[in-house]
Amino acid sequence: MTWALRDAWTVTLRDLQHWRRQPAGPLIGLAFPVLLLLMFGFLLGGAISVPGGDYLAFLFPGMLVLAMVFGLEETMTAVQQDAARGVTDRFRTLPMSRWAVVGGRAGADLLSSTLGLVVLLAGGLVVGWRWQGGALAALAAVGLLLLLRVAALWVGVWLGLALRGPGTVVAVQILVWPFAFLSNAFVPAQSMPGWLATVAELNPMAATVTATRDLFGTPGAVDATWASEHALLLAVAWPVLLTAVFATAAARRYARLGR
Repeated sequence: MTWALRDAWTVTLRDLQHWRRQPAGPLIGLAFPVLLLLMFGFLLGGAISVPGGDYLAFLFPGMLVLAMVFGLEETMTAVQQDAARGVTDRFRTLPMSRWAVVGGRAGADLLSSTLGLVVLLAGGLVVGWRWQGGALAALAAVGLLLLLRVAALWVGVWLGLALRGPGTVVAVQILVWPFAFLSNAFVPAQSMPGWLATVAELNPMAATVTATRDLFGTPGAVDATWASEHALLLAVAWPVLLTAVFATAAARRYARLGR
C-alpha cells in the first residue's frame, strides 16, 4: 500500500506541474462555475419562484454540486490525452503500482476541485450568499461536496480509459447537462410533473443538493418526500457506491490496456 501511495503521489505531482506550466485551462475551469452562478442567479433568477423566496440562497448549493459533477469531463479528457500520446503505455512499462496512474490522476483532480470549490464559495460570498447554519454544518456540507467529486472523478477516469476519441468527450459533455438539469439544482423538484419529480429526486446530484441546502440552512431545503427527508443518507450512499464501482472498474480497465 505504501508503494502504491508513493507512486500515486508521484503521478499527482506530475499532473500538477502540467497545470503550473499551462495555467490557462485550469484558470478557465475555476472561473466557469462563477460565471454560471452570475448568469443563473442574476439574469434568470428573477423569474423563478422558490421556497423561502431567495433564489440565490436556493441556487448556490446546486451550483456547488454542479461544479463537482462537471469536473468529470476534465478528468476524462486528461486520461484520454495521456492514452493517445502514449504516456499511459509508458507508465505501464515502469515498475510501479498499476493503481498509481489512475489514483494519481484522481488525486490531482481532487486537489484542483478543492481549489475550485474554495473559489466558488468565495464568489458566492462576494455576491451576497450567506449560510445560516453553524461552522460545523458548513464543513459537513463541504465534505459531502468533495465526496461527490471523488465519485465523479472516478467515473471520469473510467470513461477516459473505456472510451477513445475526441468525439466521446463531446458526447459526455452534452449528456452531463441534461443529467444536471434533471435534478433540484436549479428549480424545486416539486415544480416538475409527478413522474419527472420522482426521477429528479433519485438523481445522485439531488441528494447532495438537498443535504447541503439543509446544512447551509437554506429556507425550504427539505420537502415532504422520502428522498428529501433522507437526503443526508443518500448523499453519502450514492458517492460511496459510485466510487466503489467505478474505481474498481477503472483499475481493471487500466490493467487490461493493450490486451
